[in-house]
Amino acid sequence: METISEKIPIILTVIIAIIIGVGAIYFMEFHETIYYTQIDNSKLEQIPSSDNMGFEYTLDCYNPSGKRREIKFKTSRELREDAYLMLEVKILGVHSWKEVQYEELPEKVKVKFE
Repeated sequence: METISEKIPIILTVIIAIIIGVGAIYFMEFHETIYYTQIDNSKLEQIPSSDNMGFEYTLDCYNPSGKRREIKFKTSRELREDAYLMLEVKILGVHSWKEVQYEELPEKVKVKFE
């Protein structure tokens, strides 16, 4: 029969695993980063789709600090040429996007589109 002191490592391992699991789920669900981009329809690809998202863009995007990242995202339609978008990016990709005006872009992002 095991004593309580022999069970402590197992109990601690289970507690740590639970904390890591909850942290990973939280990070995947709630962590998001904002990126900005400008629509370039020459980078639009029509794709076969069963979820009504028949178009995919691959665009250079910039975070508020001006750091570049190439991001792919799907849409249900072709977007307006030269429109500026704010993308909410989570671990698994673009969660949502909305069109913004040039004046709403952070200064470090504006210089990338001049």
